[in-house]
Amino acid sequence: MIRALFVCSRNRLRSPTAEAVFAAWPGVETDSAGLAPDAETVLSAEQIEWAQVIFVMERAHKTKISKGFSSQFRDKKIVCLDIPDRYKYMQPELVMVLKKKVERFLRS
Repeated sequence: MIRALFVCSRNRLRSPTAEAVFAAWPGVETDSAGLAPDAETVLSAEQIEWAQVIFVMERAHKTKISKGFSSQFRDKKIVCLDIPDRYKYMQPELVMVLKKKVERFLRS
């Protein structure tokens, strides 16, 4: 089982879309969070510890995680997807981009 954590800014559009899309994949468990104080689910140390691979939508997210969670972040596989914040929740174009960029990392 691969435990995948998806992180964006406010956990309203990109990361919840990714969580929903990949939750249905066999052998994958998903979670999502945001880094802003007003995020739907604010990223926690427990989520980072739980994850085997962390997908961030932008490079700035990786930087914030490395500074705020340095001890939990140290041994984690981090993948920057470079997906800008211009999509709506479950927008077909976002789903397509996510599948294209994430799929290879979720193969057992």
